[in-house]
Amino acid sequence: MTGSHSSSPVDAPDEPVAFNPFEPGYHDDPYAQYARLREHDPVHHSVLGPWFLFRHDDVERLIRDPELSVEFANARMEDTPRLNMFEAVLGEELTAQVRERGDHAILNLDPPAHTRLRRLMAKVFTPKAVEDLRPRAQAIVEEHLDRVTPSGAMDVIGDLAFPLPVQVISEMLGMPEADRDRLREWSHVLAGTLDPVLPPEHIRAAFDASILMGEYVRDVIAAKRAEPADDLLSALIHAEDEGDVLSEDEVLDNVILLYIAGHETTVNLIGNGTLALLTHREQYERLVADPSLGPSAVEECLRFDSPVQFTRRITLVPMTIDGHAIDEGAFVLACLGSANHDAHFWGPTADDFDIGRDDARKQLSFGGGFHHCLGAALARLEGQVALSALAQRFPRLALDGAPERNGRIVLRGLDALPVTLGL
Repeated sequence: MTGSHSSSPVDAPDEPVAFNPFEPGYHDDPYAQYARLREHDPVHHSVLGPWFLFRHDDVERLIRDPELSVEFANARMEDTPRLNMFEAVLGEELTAQVRERGDHAILNLDPPAHTRLRRLMAKVFTPKAVEDLRPRAQAIVEEHLDRVTPSGAMDVIGDLAFPLPVQVISEMLGMPEADRDRLREWSHVLAGTLDPVLPPEHIRAAFDASILMGEYVRDVIAAKRAEPADDLLSALIHAEDEGDVLSEDEVLDNVILLYIAGHETTVNLIGNGTLALLTHREQYERLVADPSLGPSAVEECLRFDSPVQFTRRITLVPMTIDGHAIDEGAFVLACLGSANHDAHFWGPTADDFDIGRDDARKQLSFGGGFHHCLGAALARLEGQVALSALAQRFPRLALDGAPERNGRIVLRGLDALPVTLGL
């Protein structure tokens, strides 16, 4: 027996459908809205400016299309509401600084710059290097669970999901242990800037966090350059391919990206996944009874409630999708969360939560094409270790009150998930 989201069936709308993240109940269950849009307006031009795609096949084609861009410089300003909001709050000069920060991050670059950076980063971010982290990740998880066991209760986010990935990334990079809390808070604030709509106070906080984190990481890079160590940051500084090396700004922007993308998405995977398991009790009990389901459980958690709901592309030439003419320089947001629930691809069980699903690994939560997430293997590893440890140590784990949503549109997750351990 499997559980499901509330997004099926789809009724004929009484009024035109629209993507509306302010709709009551959206953050609890955006999939109901996605289902209406897939059915009635799957190629949707939002009043926010960008186009949105909601069907699996359209999403997959878009994220695999090598002719599209991710570089903000190729977008028309009127289609970039986020930058327009930054300018309204910070002014033109400071917004220009915001635009420059992150210009060298792999997530924001097209080939050939992207190809070059990925080749250099892949030299140190290898599958073996990630898998070698498993024993340490397991030990970190056990330490956190040991700490909460005497109380018989925990907040899955604050006590496990939030500290785990930042500790793993910090240890990988060789960041000073005393500064992890600051790095975690800065990256958490910056991750919120991926949303298309931001309150003014978040824009100001994000600008401050960007300056402080940039200065801090630059100082650590200088120290590692002077005294290299056996860590990922030293390896990135000295990564070489036929004489080619990463520049100072490239190292800086991609270290910050590792924190923002690698931390926040894993927090959401563990939090959303634990919530899905506990609200579909029979699935949690399956994982308790059969630990070998750990890898497929993580894939299904990624599919069922994706940590990343949207990814962007920018058109370089006019294009047509399902009869809709989209201009050059337009932002197109592919809804990964909707694609992962499209019954035309997943069949009649698309909205069910089934940790034994044979094809769950086909989920699009890590994107696709040459922008497929470089840290996917690390996120999978951390998710497997955390969810499996919870199931094995606390077979009677149960919700203890309502979860607290983070209210974010792109990086969907939780701020709190209180549980009792059932000991």
